[in-house]
Order: sequence, then C-alpha cells, then structure tokens
Amino acid sequence: MTTAPRILSGAEVLRALPMAVAVDALRTALREGTDPAADPPRTIVPVEHGQLLLMPAQQHRYAGVKVATVAPGNPAAGLARVQGQYLLFDAATLAPLALLDGIALTTVRTSALSALAADHLATPDAAHLVVFGTGPQARGHLDALRAVRPLTHVTVVGRTPERVERFAATARRDTGITVEPGDPSAVATADLVACCTTARTPLFDGTLLAPHATVMAVGSHEPDAREVDDATVRGSTVVVESPSTAAREAGDLIPDLESGRLDLDALVPLADLVTGRASADPARPRFFKSVGMAWEDLAVAGAAYEAE
Repeated sequence: MTTAPRILSGAEVLRALPMAVAVDALRTALREGTDPAADPPRTIVPVEHGQLLLMPAQQHRYAGVKVATVAPGNPAAGLARVQGQYLLFDAATLAPLALLDGIALTTVRTSALSALAADHLATPDAAHLVVFGTGPQARGHLDALRAVRPLTHVTVVGRTPERVERFAATARRDTGITVEPGDPSAVATADLVACCTTARTPLFDGTLLAPHATVMAVGSHEPDAREVDDATVRGSTVVVESPSTAAREAGDLIPDLESGRLDLDALVPLADLVTGRASADPARPRFFKSVGMAWEDLAVAGAAYEAE
C-alpha cells in the first residue's frame, strides 16, 4: 500500500513559508554542505508557445522535481507567465510525499534567495529599494528584502504607468512605507536594486550606482537575456549560485565571461558568503545574479512539507 502525496495549494505553500522560514531553509541547505554546482543542468524543451522546464535535485532527506512552464504570452491573457508543480519524494524510498503549487514555490524561493544574498551583501542600514518590475517577483522581493533590511522608501520602475501606480498603491497600503513610481535614474540613490523583469536588454546605467549599493537580478536563466549592463558587472563584486551554472545560463555575465573581461574565478559562490569563506569588497557595488536552481526549490519544498 502506498499513501497518496499530500497536496499543497498556492495558499498553503505561502502560509507554510513565511519569508524568515524560506530564507532559513536556503541558508541551512548551504551551511549543511549543499553544492549548487552538483545540480543536474536544467532541461529546457521549446514548445509552440514557450518552454517546458524540468528541474530535479536531491538533498539529505528529500528528492524532488519541478516541472514548470514559461509562456511569454500568458500575461496578456491574464495568466501567470511561469506555471508548474513540484513533486517532493522521500530520499531513502523515493516514495512521493507531496505535490506543491509551483508558482507559489518559485515566487517564494526566488525572493528568499535574494534576501539571503542581500543579508550578506547589503549595508545594515539599507533603506531605499529600487525595484524594476510590477509582477509577483517584484512584490515578492519587496516583502523579502523588508524581512532582512529596514526599508523605508521603495521606488518602482516599470513599462506601464498604470501597473506601476497600482503596484505602488497596493504596496503602500500593505506595508505602510513610502512606495512611489520612478525612473531608472533612481538607482543613483538606491541602497538595494531588485531587477525582476523579462527584459532582454539592460534596465539602467550601472555607472550611477553608489559604491555601497547591492543589485539583484533574477529575471532570466537565458544566455541571451540581461537586465544589467557591463558597467554593473565589471564594477561590482559578482556573486552567483554556482559559477559553472552562471557561465551556462546567466546572460548578464556571459558576454563579459566570453570576452575575457570577467574571469570565471572572480565569481563568488553564494555558499562562500553564507559559510564565511568569502566576503564582499565594501568599496564597490555588489551584484547578485540568480538563475534559479533546483536545490533551492527542494530546500524550500522540504520546509513547506515539514511546516504543514
């Protein structure tokens, strides 16, 4: 006899994963020796209206796989661009334990990973966040970064004024802090910059960044898409989940890696920050480039399963 896997809806995943819990799950995974470079490469299958993604991983007690889809045309139809499900297994028996909503899981783990990076990179008094984008990841990053830094001022930059104003109004109501529309030049006074878009070309001029600024870019795992420019990359301490994965998937970094202007050995693995093996240069900006990896989904899925 086998037991049917527990089903966790999006609401149940979000309830089980307050930001502090999600951040701690990722921090613990790295401190316990998870090697992001050991993740199997993401399988990407092009289909007529987008992509099918397959992301398996195993860590300690659990194994799991996320089956996700990316449909660029969905937002115009009022649907999520990224959708999917996560199947969690017991590592010893490979018996299925839970089926989790993939949208909620991805939203939480992506913003939680940025918060973990920011907790090791940003100045303790970081108060001004500039967020590019108005979708779920933009809001997730606002909430996640509030959990690790004392934000008092948020500037929202987006392509559609109506969406920007709606995002700002909702965030003001929910958080009680100053949230207002702005333009890319706002990065000049930013302590934190979160790039949460589907942009294919850079969003702002990296020469405007203050030396203490921390930038996070999470919008793409595609080698030909980028949210930040060469000035940001070359002028910053660059932190990644895994250097080998970044060299394959991080479009923000690949041009400089391929040209030799950026050395692969100069990329700082996030695990080295979390375990104290490395630190960032306080005299220059810090740039965290995430492509999203399977070990992150598994760490957060396991925490959600244990909490429910």
